[in-house]
Amino acid sequence: MSIKQIIKNNPTYIQLAKFVVVGVINTIVDFGVLNILIFATQISSGAYFSVFKGISFTAAVINSYVWNRFWTFKDTQEKNPAAQFGKFILISLVGFGINIGIASLVVNLIRPQFGMSAQLWANVGAICATAIAWVWNFTGYKLWAFRKDD
Repeated sequence: MSIKQIIKNNPTYIQLAKFVVVGVINTIVDFGVLNILIFATQISSGAYFSVFKGISFTAAVINSYVWNRFWTFKDTQEKNPAAQFGKFILISLVGFGINIGIASLVVNLIRPQFGMSAQLWANVGAICATAIAWVWNFTGYKLWAFRKDD
C-alpha cells in the first residue's frame, strides 16, 4: 500500500496536516502579538509576561476556531454551533492553562539558559508551551469539539 493510499484511507492524516498548518499560523499570531507587547513595553518576564502570553494566546485561539471549523475539520453542517463553540472554548481554555503554565514555568522558574537573553528565553518558553498545547488541542478538537457522528 502506498503512502497516498494510506493517507486517502485515513482522513485523520489530512486533518493533522491541516491542523499543523493552522497551528503554524496561530503560532505566528501568538508570537507576533507576544513580541509586539514585549517590544512595546520592554517587559519580558514576571507577571506582565504571563498577561502578555494570555493576550497573545487568546488572539491565536480566535484565529484557530475559524480555521479549524471551516478548513481542518470542515464542520459547516453543525446543528448546534453554540454548543460546538462551547466545547472548543473549553478545550482551548485547558490548552490556555497548559500554554501559559508551561511558558511561565520555563520563563520564570527555569530562567534563561545557555547565555540566552531574556527576550530569546521568553520565546523558548513559548515554543515549549505551544508544542504541548498543540497535542492537547488537536486531540480535544478531533475527538470532542468537531467530532463527526458518522
